[in-house]
Amino acid sequence: MALIKKIRQRTGLAIGVIAVGLIFFLVGGDLLGPNSTLLGSSANNVGEIAGEDVSYEEYIRKIEEIKISFQQNTGRTPSENEMSTLREQAWQALIVDKVFAEQYEALGLTISDAELVDMVQGKNIIAELRQQLTNPATGEFDRSQLISFLQSLETAGPEQVAFWEQQEKMFAKGRLRIKYDNLLSTSEYANSKEGKLEHRMANSIADVDHLFIPFYAISDSSIEVSDSELKAYISKYPEKFKVKNAADLEYISFELIPSSEDSAAVISEIKKLTEELRASDADSAFVLRNSEGQNPFAVVAPGEELPNTLTSNVDDIQVGETYGPFLTNRSSYVTHKVTSKFEGTPRMRAAHILFGTQELSDDAKAEVKQNAERVLKEIQNGLDFATAAAQNGQDGTAQRGGDLGWFAKADFVEAFADVSFAAKSTGLINRLVETEYGYHIISVTELPKTTSYKIATIELELGPSDVTRNEVFRRADSFASTSGNTAEFSANAEKDGYRIIQANNVDAFARTLNNLQNAREVVRWAFNEASEGSVSPVFELDNAYIVANLKKKYEEGTATLDQVRQQVLVQVRNDKKAEIIKEKLAGKATLEEMQAVFPNEASLDKSPDLRMNASVLPGVGYAPKAIGAAFGLKNSGDISKPIHEDVGIIVIKLNSLTPAADIASYNSYQSQLTLNASQRTAYMIMMALEDLADVKDYRYKFF
Repeated sequence: MALIKKIRQRTGLAIGVIAVGLIFFLVGGDLLGPNSTLLGSSANNVGEIAGEDVSYEEYIRKIEEIKISFQQNTGRTPSENEMSTLREQAWQALIVDKVFAEQYEALGLTISDAELVDMVQGKNIIAELRQQLTNPATGEFDRSQLISFLQSLETAGPEQVAFWEQQEKMFAKGRLRIKYDNLLSTSEYANSKEGKLEHRMANSIADVDHLFIPFYAISDSSIEVSDSELKAYISKYPEKFKVKNAADLEYISFELIPSSEDSAAVISEIKKLTEELRASDADSAFVLRNSEGQNPFAVVAPGEELPNTLTSNVDDIQVGETYGPFLTNRSSYVTHKVTSKFEGTPRMRAAHILFGTQELSDDAKAEVKQNAERVLKEIQNGLDFATAAAQNGQDGTAQRGGDLGWFAKADFVEAFADVSFAAKSTGLINRLVETEYGYHIISVTELPKTTSYKIATIELELGPSDVTRNEVFRRADSFASTSGNTAEFSANAEKDGYRIIQANNVDAFARTLNNLQNAREVVRWAFNEASEGSVSPVFELDNAYIVANLKKKYEEGTATLDQVRQQVLVQVRNDKKAEIIKEKLAGKATLEEMQAVFPNEASLDKSPDLRMNASVLPGVGYAPKAIGAAFGLKNSGDISKPIHEDVGIIVIKLNSLTPAADIASYNSYQSQLTLNASQRTAYMIMMALEDLADVKDYRYKFF
């Protein structure tokens, strides 16, 4: 069944590829012609990596590779939101391909044929295949599925063979990256002096008093800040204000809300359909023909919940009765008819903890059994089952506390099913159950149930009618056609009583405007077609028509003052406040005297066990400079100068300092430093190479 499913998925993919081909055939004259802005010359480039142009076609091919993999893994076509993620994965994959290929070649890293065979059918099956080919009953890798699939390739069609070849290339690239990352991570090393310093930072303890004066001790209104000061701050710290392509937009939302006439029409229609359903003797055919909802005719198996709109409105549900209409939380009306109630295949619910033993020796199996018996004993003594499952389970159910959901006897291997269905009460089965997959600890959570229902449902959406949509669009279009620039946009909005909504610093890749979803086309218009002051045509979003005005567009680089005014204002204002606070504290000899200067705002606290490697000061927050200053004081009673942190001004008084005692060996600290560094290496190398590659991203012009 799994193989058939995969073949069906590939067939769907082939159809999708053909469809894309037809689209290009039908509109090829526009897209592929010499005047095309999509293909040809530099307008065809979606970016640049390591000095090499990335064409639209190359990017699309990579997206298709990622999309095919997604379809194979999930068995479905990705949604638009998922496609956004896949496009980003494709872009990152291109960066990796172009940036790392040269690194692999320079280091002589390769994947041999024998290694590839071992990865896909040998003793070291890669994780991607293990995840795809699992037994649904146990969540464990099923080698028989893999063998069947590989054997089927001998007689498979060209699409399937091509897909597998592509998968093998991806597996090889993934293994090369692992080799490269491992090579670099194992090059990390911390020497004994570094280990000694780490020990000192972790074990040196200071007893300090600390005075904290927040910036709000000085009112904002008392601080004057000029635009020239703000611009000077940006110039001084340009690295703080790096931005990508962005825009300031404002828009008016013409909401698509059903009118009272729309509501009355839906209520009238569903009442009529409810009576027809009540009289119908062909329930399934009737609801399939008339319902707008999903699964209009459903079999509710034992253990499954009846529709909430039915159970929350009806106390005594009777077979043959029709109930409704009811208003749902999905802005729709539903009517349910209980077509039949019958005794079906028994289904129960249980949780388990699997201790796998496949391909283990007898001695190893005995050790696994001993471990399973130990865990069973701990559960019998009070250990929470879900906790034990999360800590010890060796299949996919461990993450959900071992829960297997509702299942029939035929769904599981005989030994497991027999014991589970023989239980007379819920709770732990006080012995291990052995199957071909290993040893199981089982907890019965629901005893077998047999009652099933057939439910026919009519659902009609409560949405705006075509008449309402046309009227809302007419108003939006009239507004757009009479608003040719920013001034007219504002004047017309005020005249007609429309609320203008601001959306500032919109990223070129944004897919939303504030809380408006699926607004990508509005953003693309702003960055591709519009100039500053332009007013957009009408865009249709999920529940509204939108007319936008492009106020300002910003290029990638250092932010302008308009983009980051509030952020810079806070920084410059706080800097001025810091100087005022320091001046007011000058000449004060004790922390108490300093606190008296700001009696209502300042706080004086004690930290008796402050460690050198800390970054947070209790009761204050992130304050690494203040902590560093504490350990820089020499004698008990010393008081630091006022320290400017992001949260305010801090003054430290040292009461005592206990240096870390020397120890015989710093190996454990060296090892921890080495481990921490090696775990960061792959990411840091990726960021460094990407930076050196000077990646330029123009995809926002296309998607």
